[in-house]
Amino acid sequence: MTKEDLIKNLGTIAKSGTSAFVEKMQSGGDLNLIGQFGVGFYSVYLVADYVEVVSKHNDDKQYVWESKADGSFAISEDTWNEPLGRGTEIRLHLRDEAKEYLEEDKLKDLVKKYSEFINFPIYLWSTKEVDVEVPTDEDETSEEEDSTPETTEEETEEDEEKEKKPKTKTIKETTSEWELLNDVKAVWLRSPKEVTDEEYSKFYHSLAKDFGDDKPMGWSHFTAEGDVEFKALLFIPPKAPHDLYESYYNSNKSNLKLYVRRVFISDEFDDLLPKYLSFLKGIVDSDTLPLNVSREMLQQHSSLKTIKKKLIRKALDMIRKLAEEDPDEYSNKDKTDEEKSEMEEKKGQYAKFWNEFGKSIKLGIIEDATNRNRLAKLLRFESTKSDGKLASLDEYISRMKSGQKDIFYITGSSKEQLEKSPFLERLTKKNYEVIFFTDPVDEYLMQYLMDYEDKKFQNVSKEGLKLGKDSKLKELKESFKEVDCNVKQQQSEELKHTARLVYQTALMESGFNLPDPKEFASSIYKSVQKGLDLSPDATVEEDEAEEQPEVEEKEPEPEPSSYDKDEL
Repeated sequence: MTKEDLIKNLGTIAKSGTSAFVEKMQSGGDLNLIGQFGVGFYSVYLVADYVEVVSKHNDDKQYVWESKADGSFAISEDTWNEPLGRGTEIRLHLRDEAKEYLEEDKLKDLVKKYSEFINFPIYLWSTKEVDVEVPTDEDETSEEEDSTPETTEEETEEDEEKEKKPKTKTIKETTSEWELLNDVKAVWLRSPKEVTDEEYSKFYHSLAKDFGDDKPMGWSHFTAEGDVEFKALLFIPPKAPHDLYESYYNSNKSNLKLYVRRVFISDEFDDLLPKYLSFLKGIVDSDTLPLNVSREMLQQHSSLKTIKKKLIRKALDMIRKLAEEDPDEYSNKDKTDEEKSEMEEKKGQYAKFWNEFGKSIKLGIIEDATNRNRLAKLLRFESTKSDGKLASLDEYISRMKSGQKDIFYITGSSKEQLEKSPFLERLTKKNYEVIFFTDPVDEYLMQYLMDYEDKKFQNVSKEGLKLGKDSKLKELKESFKEVDCNVKQQQSEELKHTARLVYQTALMESGFNLPDPKEFASSIYKSVQKGLDLSPDATVEEDEAEEQPEVEEKEPEPEPSSYDKDEL
């Protein structure tokens, strides 16, 4: 840098709050923030109380910039240090409590953690002990000869041949050399087409600190563009950690590392991926995230929410692709011979994934309502028709009987126990397929997974089980419900009329007076009409009077008595 560059860049920093920054950091007592959040030059004052920057530009003299983090700085022409030729050298005068940063192992750990993938190489002047072959002293040789017992002629000839070669010994020597610390390449910066499977596997083992021979089950390498631009590389590990579900809700540590411009920021952002995908390993590298904010503010940054949505979508697509490429999951009859050969290598991969991480998918269905249907497609289970293999809900639906509208399942501790359940008899006799759920979390799962592809779930061990035909009968009953109600209503009125008539007749026979004789008479007439099958609205038809022959007039007969009238 030139003198003006030193004033403009470093001088402004010194005046704009270096002291305030250092005081704030010291008050927290945290020296582990080095390398995080782009604090850059500020961070040197966490471990040093005095800093020198020696710099030489081609178009200017060599200068020294000095500051004690007190808000002031000094720049002078460098006449006492060795000429740099060109470049910059930073000298830190460490505090007593920061002497650990002079240790090689500490410096290597810092570089590996925070700057392993930056674009420029980082070298450390390191010392190590090596084995060196050196000639033996003559005195030592003579002593060995004196102590050697008498030998045969053959041994003497062999010794003469050995004497022709110079005698050496191995000793330990301490050597110093520049050691490259960041030799792992950032493969996520390259195009996915340019990266081989071997390179992906090697990078995974370096990133995950997995020193086994197993390859990752799958990976997703992509670049996101839009409001937030970032590159990401996600891996499905070959095995689940032994404590994956033991510390499921208690651990804040994520297997996803956040980088900004190739500088490691943190692996404790649990908002980058939901809990149920915490088994994935990988990195996210963004050039657009802010670096001059605290971790808390960065966690609440709107860009992280956008990144999270895209990561979830890509992660689920990666798992779905793993299932589609497994010949045990889908038919490969339309594939070419070369494609079939490649798929054979992936045979059983999704079953292996399900055995390791299947519970995570179930927890995702419970926790993530937005992606519940997509997660349900990844669900696997055994059933009465799966022949001991894992099946999907789509496969179940493809085997459903005609007229079947629901998905039947049963829960229990084991498949063997469920196969003996009496609740299965009715369905197996009618050739219905029933899903076996044997995981303890399945009962809880089915409280959230109410339906799939417009098919509702029914527990066959619960009361009120409805099969296809029962549902059809229910529909018929619904269609005739109005007619049924009208018939019942009519029958009810007739029953009331008959009951009232019988009651009034019994009163009269018992010598009681009826409260309304006219109503009783009317009821009798209605009963007679019903017995004769006459309509209540029927009228009496009268024939026209026929002409009668003339007769002789006679004297009128005496009028009948009242008794005779009653008989008539």
